[in-house]
Amino acid sequence: MYIDPKHLTDYVSNFIKVFIEYSPNLISASLILFVGLYTIRIINRLIRRIMIKRELDPTLTKFLADILLWVLRVLLFVTFISKLGIETSSFVAILGAMGLAVGLSLQGSLSNFAGGMLIILFKPFKVGHTIEGQGVLGTVMEIQIFVTKLSTPNNQTVFIPNGILSNGTITNYSLEKFRRADLTFAISYDSDIKKAKDLIMFILEDNPKVLQTPKPEVFVKNLTDSAIELAVRPWANSADFGAVFTETLENCKTAFDAAGIVIQPYIKEMSKASN
Repeated sequence: MYIDPKHLTDYVSNFIKVFIEYSPNLISASLILFVGLYTIRIINRLIRRIMIKRELDPTLTKFLADILLWVLRVLLFVTFISKLGIETSSFVAILGAMGLAVGLSLQGSLSNFAGGMLIILFKPFKVGHTIEGQGVLGTVMEIQIFVTKLSTPNNQTVFIPNGILSNGTITNYSLEKFRRADLTFAISYDSDIKKAKDLIMFILEDNPKVLQTPKPEVFVKNLTDSAIELAVRPWANSADFGAVFTETLENCKTAFDAAGIVIQPYIKEMSKASN
């Protein structure tokens, strides 16, 4: 293919002319970009240190720092292309339209995002707390922006969307220092009530994990057609609750067997329709 040397010379001359005319904008835009990126990094580190110094929640600290980082980057990018001479009004309009479309398509994610913000700000639970929500019982391993990560007692990992979690009922078992176990023993009518109550109280007072303040309680809860129901209410530190619950059941059963107190089996009452 033949190339006219005169045309090639004209192209090169025009390119050099445009480059020389445009180079100040290019240089200044490049300086703004590199200085801006460096400044954003310093600002982000400074903000993180301030929030950590004020002992804000780690999840909230990371989230706010990330939001600030991306906002500053977007502003820097708009400034950069504006300095290059590119019209920014149409670009901003396109970004707005894209943001609206993305927002409409991610309504569920935005709901989870809002739920995550509510959880982080109002703190109904923290990492390490044992909670029950949406039918799941577990220890909070991580509070993310869109989901909360739980580890169940059988070592399964469950992710619950923050939207439904924040709008539902949450039971926090770690928020209070003490917990009370609510146990019920059904004994037969032939058994000595006072003897059974004394045995249970002795077991509760002999267990070092059972708190004596508040004092544990044992009382007759109900008299059914088939049994006497005794309510047992021991208190324990939250960390010892599971052990107190199971040890009380086991020790009471052993003591009842030794003392001849009969635990009445559960009998389901069924009404028979007359023929």
